[in-house]
Amino acid sequence: MIRITQCKVRISGQDLKKKAAEILKVPVQEIIELHIVKQSIDARKKPDLFYVYTLDCKLKNVKEENLVKKLKNKDVCVVDEFIYQFPKVTKKGQRPIIIGTGPAGLFCGYMLAKAGLKPILLERGSKVEERKRDVEEFWKTGVLNPNSNVQFGEGGAGTFSDGKLNTLVKDKYGRNRKVLEIFVEHGANENILYDYKAHIGTDVLMNVIRSMRDTMIQNGADFYFNTRVDKLILTEQKVTGVVTSDNKEWYSDFIVLAVGHSARDTFEMLHKSSIPMEPKDFAVGFRVMHPQKLINLSQYGEDNPVLGAAPYKLTGEKLGDRNAYSFCMCPGGYVVNASSEEKRLAINGMSYSDRAGSNANSAIVVMVKKEDYINHMDNDSPLCGVYFQQSLEQKAYEMGKGKIPVETYGEFVRGIGQETANVTNEDTDYLFDDFKPAIKGEFVEHCPLHELLNDDMNHTFYRAMEQFGTKIKGFNHPKTYLAGIESRTSSPVRIIRNDECLSTFNGLYPCGEGAGYAGGITSAAMDGIKVAEQIVHHMDFL
Repeated sequence: MIRITQCKVRISGQDLKKKAAEILKVPVQEIIELHIVKQSIDARKKPDLFYVYTLDCKLKNVKEENLVKKLKNKDVCVVDEFIYQFPKVTKKGQRPIIIGTGPAGLFCGYMLAKAGLKPILLERGSKVEERKRDVEEFWKTGVLNPNSNVQFGEGGAGTFSDGKLNTLVKDKYGRNRKVLEIFVEHGANENILYDYKAHIGTDVLMNVIRSMRDTMIQNGADFYFNTRVDKLILTEQKVTGVVTSDNKEWYSDFIVLAVGHSARDTFEMLHKSSIPMEPKDFAVGFRVMHPQKLINLSQYGEDNPVLGAAPYKLTGEKLGDRNAYSFCMCPGGYVVNASSEEKRLAINGMSYSDRAGSNANSAIVVMVKKEDYINHMDNDSPLCGVYFQQSLEQKAYEMGKGKIPVETYGEFVRGIGQETANVTNEDTDYLFDDFKPAIKGEFVEHCPLHELLNDDMNHTFYRAMEQFGTKIKGFNHPKTYLAGIESRTSSPVRIIRNDECLSTFNGLYPCGEGAGYAGGITSAAMDGIKVAEQIVHHMDFL
């Protein structure tokens, strides 16, 4: 297989096979296969825009090594075709039990089901189609179902986001590609296999998850929804089973803990059971909303429907003792109430597959330090970060009187005694005419959001916003809207495991984002596959 990198094509379009033939200096008919490995947009010379491709080609009547050597082109090389292989099952043990059906639990269960191991999946929330109704009812009425909401239920928290599939995890084992292929097999657009900023969209992702469930059931898996795990069954240093909310006992030598980052009652139960955990870094902040057209003009130099809604990724530089960065950017998206506990409020962002909303939003978050939450907990508790999150969410709930608290950036800046460097100008001002927040549901309260975080966190957020305004003109416009609190960026705890994915309590496999080993849909799904591999390996030794 010959790989071509840095293949640049104008966005107006060009035949890729013809372009590849030009680079390889062979007739077009010699290319018998061409696959897009990666696609991104080069907007460095906007408005002169290019797609940049990585392509894999198979040729007939050509010896690949000789051709590459003759071309002497650093962007052309020979690569081996790599296909992910799940380990062969040689011995079957008890049916694995998987706690949680977010991406980690689903993909762990999917691989085990396809391997003939008939996993049992226990989920505290509802199946995705019922969960969708519960969430929409919450957004409509404000009445929360604590076990079926944006955080809990089949698909996990990522279901009600943008379905973003980018990850920083290296993929030397091919798990990332396998995750994307499974998504495509179950209804996702095949462009996720190569798009640099791949996403599925909330609307499509729900159907994909349901299709995956059907495939797993056909392969012997069993799902039990509205079934919360309340207790571990422990025998010395081994977990042998679990007890669920209906007082039923479930036994297995293989128990996967894939509960997600918001399962705080489960974390408490684990802590009381002496399962080793430790606090880990996380971040909190605000959802920042702009007109999507402002982002399009900044990123692409034009508002081009061919390119769709532009994304961005921003990282603060030299802000002081804390980092700040954009998180979970949702082009053409909405801010949503993502609460999972009564009288506590958390928010998130989401986009549908077409990303056709008029607003862009992302979380701008700042690093949390231990001194931020030292007064909220026992210093030795691994759940200190959880308690800090809860205190912020309770404050946000009270501040907004149960509604999502919002404030303009100009009001925020004045509230902390600063000034914005943004000067009003005709380049961006007109984009904010009649600009309003795009929030699912009408439950919004205009209030002093600048009173939610402590002074140091507020000033880090402010410095980041001003800096980002030099990168995207209008980002720090006074009419930019803020909403809070974005508190569920990642798990505040890590459930300790060894290189074989086992807790110090044998039989327990901490897995995914809630356990502290992932940070998004793709990395969580990859971790689920990794744990499934280890279970197959450990069955050989029973």
